[in-house]
Parts: sequence; structure tokens; C-alpha cells
Amino acid sequence: MAVTDRRRTARHGDRYPTRVADRPVVIDRAEPTVWSTAPGPLSPEELAAHERDGFVTVPQLLTPDEVTEFAGELDRLATDPAVHADERTVIEKSSGQVRSVFEVHALSPRIAELIADERVAGRARQILGSEVYVHQSRINYKPGFGGGGFYWHSDFETWHAEDGMPSPRAVSISISLTENYAHNGCLMIMPGSHREFVACVGETPADHYKESLKEQEVGTPDQETLTSMADRHGISMITGSAGSATLFDSNCMHGSGGNITPYPRSNIFVVFNSVENRLEEPFSAPAPRPAHVAARTVAPV
Repeated sequence: MAVTDRRRTARHGDRYPTRVADRPVVIDRAEPTVWSTAPGPLSPEELAAHERDGFVTVPQLLTPDEVTEFAGELDRLATDPAVHADERTVIEKSSGQVRSVFEVHALSPRIAELIADERVAGRARQILGSEVYVHQSRINYKPGFGGGGFYWHSDFETWHAEDGMPSPRAVSISISLTENYAHNGCLMIMPGSHREFVACVGETPADHYKESLKEQEVGTPDQETLTSMADRHGISMITGSAGSATLFDSNCMHGSGGNITPYPRSNIFVVFNSVENRLEEPFSAPAPRPAHVAARTVAPV
């Protein structure tokens, strides 16, 4: 019997239909990764690396004094009872500790200043070739002895399905406030995977974000596809000192393991979307996610 529910029917003209079929499909990306060659904070070599691999690392984006300052800001937010009780805060399922705080630029004027800094927003504008706005901001805590991992996924798959982002013209930047070791749950990316969109299986439940921000299941690729991609692309472990940053394309296949070491891994995480790629209605979800997870007001940075 044909499925007629709109959540299970691909929208006309959708180049990246996902969560509508009973088997995974790999779709070649249609859009560029770097949308401009204009001069900016990133060198031509860094832009070429981003185009090729889907990510580029900036070894020392923040000064040591700034690392100390922003680490203190993260501690302040994590211990604030009002923030802990706020709907923008995600709690670890196992430990009860803070996992993430969303829309952090609205909670911290100092972090809002950093996001608008040319070192951060300027790099996003250079990659995306347009003015940009903050699609999502958050701080991620991965405490020692219990920080949970993030399973393999493409952010764009979720943002397309659940937020209505039309194309992968968005870039994330993760700014490290602690040392990133291979053993404390560092970010892992399959270099070159941004050129392949994996359409996933499974219907998006109502209010899916409430569970997926703690542990994602719907919108994650199957093991066979992940194995094939890892065989083709390999896996890069993104390590580096506090103050370093990694920019990565919205369609990169990435994830991170849990942290059972004594060494925490915390970062400021910002997603910039092009103003020319503003959100529509969700492509494969019953309703948009709330604004603190996916901004629907375009306010250029």
C-alpha cells in the first residue's frame, strides 16, 4: 500500500530526499564546498584543503588568555541553576551532567562577541561566499569519566530533514577550550565524505530533537554504508591544543567517541548558514525544531 503521509513523501524538487525510503541511498553532492576565492582570513591553501577534505584546522585561533576567559564562561554557564533548568540545556543521559547549552550567544554576550569576530564569522563568510547568520550555537561539554559520544552522522541530513535547510551551504566551527587528544573523545571526520549525501532510513518522530540531542538514532547511516565510506575516505582524528579550531562542511560524515579518560573535552560550536540558504519548511519532519536549535530569523553577523 502506498505511503501518503507527507513525512514519508519526498518533496517535489528536493535534491536530497531522506527518511522517505526503505533503504539508504548515496547521492552525489551538487553544490560546491567553497563558494568564493576572495581574500580573507583563510589562505588559498587552507581553502583548497577545505574544498578537498571538507574541513580545515586553525592551530591557534584563540590566545591563551582567551582560552582561560572562555573556559571560565563555560564553567559559569554549566553551574548556573537557571541555565541548568533552561530548555536550551541538554543533560547527559547517564551522568546527569550538562552535555550542551544551545543558543549560547543569547546567554553570553562575550561568546556573542567571539562569534561575530572576523576570526570566526569572517572565515565562514569567506567559505560560503555570502553574508552569514548563526543557524545554531552551543557549548559542548564532554567531561572526563563519562562524557557521551556522538554517533556517525551528517549535520546537513538533520538540518535538511528537520529544519528545512535547502542545500549544504553551511559551515560549522568548533573552537576547542581544552586539549583534544585521540583518547578523550575527539572529533572524527571522514575526509572527502562531504561530497556524498547519505539518505537515511526511518521516519522522524514528533519532537525528535528532545532525544536526538542526547543520542541520535533516526538520521544516522546504516553500518554497511558507513563501512563503505570509511574504506573509501578513511577517518581523520581531529586533535590539537586548547585554542585551536576546526571548520567543517555541513555534510561531512563525522562523530566522536565517549570520554572515559580523566581529561575533559569542551568546545564552543557555531553553525553559520548563508543568507542565501535560509530555511524552508522541514523536508522530512512533522514540524520545525525550536528556534534555539535552528534559528529561523536571518540576522546577518
